[in-house]
Amino acid sequence: MTDQKTLSLLYISLVKPHLEHCCRIWNPYFVKDIDLNEGVQRRATKLVKGRENLHYKDRLKHLGLIHLDRRRNRGDLIETFKIISGMYDIRQELFFDFDEGGRRGHSKKLFKRRSRLDIIKFVFSNRVVNK
Repeated sequence: MTDQKTLSLLYISLVKPHLEHCCRIWNPYFVKDIDLNEGVQRRATKLVKGRENLHYKDRLKHLGLIHLDRRRNRGDLIETFKIISGMYDIRQELFFDFDEGGRRGHSKKLFKRRSRLDIIKFVFSNRVVNK
């Protein structure tokens, strides 16, 4: 068993990059894939001495980590903000359609493209509109 500081450093440098690799592009939406990724973090948090008997949410809280789904959502929203505000040297039209309904509000309201195929429903540009 290891202490909290050592495990946090090991987790951040060795495990977390593998869990988040290509996360913006390949966002698991099957429950089995989400559970598989979450199981890695769940097992890593059990290695902390004195915290192995706590509930998973309590272990995350003590270690200063957040749930993988929440981290994924946060990362998606950060990337969306960067694309819309022009921090990247790419055309916004490649990713997003802006809503031009003439409603009150701001000019950056996103329009969600409709699709019946799962591969298009869960792509980055459609996934972030609901959030």
